[in-house]
Amino acid sequence: MREDLRRWFATGSYHGSRYAPEELAAQKDGQKVSVVLPAKNEAATVGQIVSALRSELVEAVPLLDEIIVIDSNSTDATSAVAAAAGAKVARQEHILPELGNVPGKGEALWKSLTVATGDIVVFIDADLHEFDPQFAVGMLGPLLTEPRVHFVKSCYDRPLNNGVTVMPAGGGRVTELVARPLLNLFWPELAGIVQPLAGEYAARRSLLERIPFVSGYGVEIGMLIDVLEAVGLEGMAQVDLGVRCHRNATDADLSKMAMQVQLTVQSRLFRSGLVAAAPASAPLTQFLRDGDRFIEETCEVEISERPPMIDIPDYRLTAGKAS
Repeated sequence: MREDLRRWFATGSYHGSRYAPEELAAQKDGQKVSVVLPAKNEAATVGQIVSALRSELVEAVPLLDEIIVIDSNSTDATSAVAAAAGAKVARQEHILPELGNVPGKGEALWKSLTVATGDIVVFIDADLHEFDPQFAVGMLGPLLTEPRVHFVKSCYDRPLNNGVTVMPAGGGRVTELVARPLLNLFWPELAGIVQPLAGEYAARRSLLERIPFVSGYGVEIGMLIDVLEAVGLEGMAQVDLGVRCHRNATDADLSKMAMQVQLTVQSRLFRSGLVAAAPASAPLTQFLRDGDRFIEETCEVEISERPPMIDIPDYRLTAGKAS
């Protein structure tokens, strides 16, 4: 790693355990904090996460001002469970309905900016097991104590259960095989980011409303690149949250995620003039074993992109006033 990146890694990396919620609550200085959980069919876990956040960081300590669940077209009881646990729930398709409803996590995050009222927004995935509210505390730490920091990315161990044993440092397969090599090659300034595809991060609204959001699994890497361009590496930080346990995806699903990551990277390279084209979709052929033969399955993997929220007239008239 370059020497300048080593210096950033030393000064821009924090551990979540160093922050106490009581101390951070005293440093809010009038700022409001929103936690947003994008959720699709997460009834089994979303209630526990919301309950933990509410009891420890709203009721016991006034660190969080609101907990919001954006239900991304769930077919289970996600909305009901989240509401019963104390979250404000909004259905993704009901937010800015005149602009349509694009499938994918990025759409939920983008639309959440019209629902959340916080000056700081914390994003947490809704499929986490053994959730610790210190996740939110850790990500808020640098934002509430370091004025230069505008964006905080989480990092952690991701145990991968392969059916035989649990490998503590595994689980980041798309990161290690796709995202990290691409970032090191084209955006070496981001080589010090431990978990570039981490689903937990926090930022100031004033930054989030001025960057585009990729609709699918490209949202994390797209956001990372766009944030780097917007505030530079010195405006970014990462926080070690320890261990993150969630539902591991199949290799077939990870292949689709990897394709979306690569399409997103290509879109950023195109924008920078480094490649001549940036397809919004591409066919992905995979194979399934059927007895003594393989069966081909081909699907179209695509990404789309929402513009910066500050460019949406309805946002500027309503939620944008909170920025």
